[in-house]
Amino acid sequence: MTVAQAREIQQEMRGQLIRHPPAGFSPRLVAGADVSVERFKHYGYAALVVLRADTLEVVEQSASAAELRFPYVPGYLSFRELPPLQACWERLEQKPDVVVFDGQGYAHPRRFGLACHGGVLWDVPSVGCAKNLFVGTHGELGGERGDTSPIVHEGEVVGVALRTRTGAKPVYVSAGHRMDLETAVDLVLRLSPRYRQPETTRRAHQLVNEIRRADKAP
Repeated sequence: MTVAQAREIQQEMRGQLIRHPPAGFSPRLVAGADVSVERFKHYGYAALVVLRADTLEVVEQSASAAELRFPYVPGYLSFRELPPLQACWERLEQKPDVVVFDGQGYAHPRRFGLACHGGVLWDVPSVGCAKNLFVGTHGELGGERGDTSPIVHEGEVVGVALRTRTGAKPVYVSAGHRMDLETAVDLVLRLSPRYRQPETTRRAHQLVNEIRRADKAP
């Protein structure tokens, strides 16, 4: 697939986005998705970890390793990361009520980042929670846990800079599929009781590192 073809797919699938959560949305199971790739290599490790929303206890996890067939191109991360994540998704016996992706959702040049693409593909509510700002700017952000500042790109609010831990760097939250921004921010804050990143992302990242180490073991 070329970048031009990927762009056409994004523009076509963007029309399938539902920008509000299901009626009575109250997730019981939440999942984190993460993919790790060694620098300058084309082999990736993916993980999905499902947690109970109330206790953050792990109830199921799935991992995969695969060659990544799409190059690293900013704005097209989903075409690189979703194939190994798809293998993880298919293995899950307990599908989550919402997935938090380590990447962008609506805060994307074409309003269709990884969280949007994954949510539409799996038809599941989804949230993008990224470590870095990708598009747009935001105003001054207070230093306390729970402080927010809207991310504006081309005159549109596309996400929120959220302080999940007092004094720590913010995370950048945007809605994916079957999600709105207010609900996404509330969910990420609830899933981040102690650390900067939500527990969903932390647990998925831990699993990815475990399988990487195991794969390299002599």
